[in-house]
Amino acid sequence: MIVLGIESSCDETGVALYDRDRGLLAHRLHSQVALHAEYGGVVPELASRDHIRRLPQLIAQVLADAGIARRDLGAIGYTSGPGLAGALLVGASVAVSMAFALDIPALPIHHLEGHLLSPMLSADAPAFPFVALLVSGGHTQLMRVEGVGCYRLLGESVDDAAGEAFDKTAKLLGLGYPGGPELARLAETGIPGRIPLPRPMLKADHLDFSFSGLKTAVLTAYNNGNRTEGGRADLAAEFQQAVVDVLVAKSIKAVERSGLETLVVAGGVGANRHLRGALDEACRQRGWRACYPEPELCTDNGAMIAFAASLRVTAGLAGPSDQSIVVRPRWPLEDDRVQSAWG
Repeated sequence: MIVLGIESSCDETGVALYDRDRGLLAHRLHSQVALHAEYGGVVPELASRDHIRRLPQLIAQVLADAGIARRDLGAIGYTSGPGLAGALLVGASVAVSMAFALDIPALPIHHLEGHLLSPMLSADAPAFPFVALLVSGGHTQLMRVEGVGCYRLLGESVDDAAGEAFDKTAKLLGLGYPGGPELARLAETGIPGRIPLPRPMLKADHLDFSFSGLKTAVLTAYNNGNRTEGGRADLAAEFQQAVVDVLVAKSIKAVERSGLETLVVAGGVGANRHLRGALDEACRQRGWRACYPEPELCTDNGAMIAFAASLRVTAGLAGPSDQSIVVRPRWPLEDDRVQSAWG
């Protein structure tokens, strides 16, 4: 069965085709970075309008890329939440309308489930069960994953997610949008440790995260005489190292407690080269596997939505499709509607 996947939760429009027998057939992604850059962050209304403009083009392009006709589709998966309400509504409306016209199911997919399962699209895919570190712009979570729809939360951020902390810290340092990649680039020219910063909750027994205090510590250090180019670079390097230290320590603790030997890392921050290197080394020392999505699939994308929808259909967890438009801007991954078939 061929599944069309649509992702429109925030500032990237993603469309993809996945076939359960042949794998990923085609995918296209449009980023709105240039659109939002002058505002220093995502403007929800502009994001929604751009999704409206881009989706028809992207759908036509992926169908042409794969040589697939609309009548060949067996289902359409779309991001139902979490995300920006207006942006989600655009993708959901297009998906449900197409599905109605083609008389095929429209499947609401959890955005984080897409990220969580995306490493399984790689050539060296992990097998269930595993521990997953989800590090995206708005979420930092550790999950135990037994199978499709079987997710147990182990720990999460109690305030700013790692991606949010990267973006906000970049803004404090006067960097452009999007802040996370800009900060990571600046960190390459700095030396961690020159301007010491805290490692929040590093030694706590639980698996939760907190990064808002780290962001405040950067601001304090910046205002205390570290506004030079060298000072900003050292602050960026130390900030990145602090986040990586916490993420690695908590992830290792989670895997140790689980009794498993596979760590899956997904989400936009999972593309950070420094984080990957530290996790790879920590897992290598313990004889574990560390698995990641392909770099192009770390960001929000339609491939992960099409893949998640296909897996849910195969596992019998898709639930009945009544062609209603389902949008949930706030939606915990451990919600019963994610863990079991839709009712």
